[in-house]
Amino acid sequence: MTDTAGTPVRVDAWIWAVRLIKTRSQAADACRAGHVKINGSSVKPAQQVVPGDRVRLWKDHREYDVEVLDTPRKRLGAPAARRCYVDHTPPPPPKEMMPSVPKRDRGAGRPTKKERRQLDQLRQRP
Repeated sequence: MTDTAGTPVRVDAWIWAVRLIKTRSQAADACRAGHVKINGSSVKPAQQVVPGDRVRLWKDHREYDVEVLDTPRKRLGAPAARRCYVDHTPPPPPKEMMPSVPKRDRGAGRPTKKERRQLDQLRQRP
């Protein structure tokens, strides 16, 4: 671990330091947009995170759930970063369960009126 074990750190800096998000500004934007929650409540970028907190992050159409073990102040290498949290994220659903988007053959042109009606019917189903 690091020499700063147990000290509070800003949540945007923490999710950047442990490599959950690529840049610090993206981490701050995610907090402002409400995509980051600590112990179930939405937070601002300056909210402090301490060991024992649960951080939930919505990124790339997937929710990540991690428990804080350490609070580094600087960005770490990938192996060291993984030791700073426990990942409680459920595995993604299998590809067979994900709905696929209907695809048209390349060069097929615009859909006909009949095909457009069929697409509209598909989109209206809940």
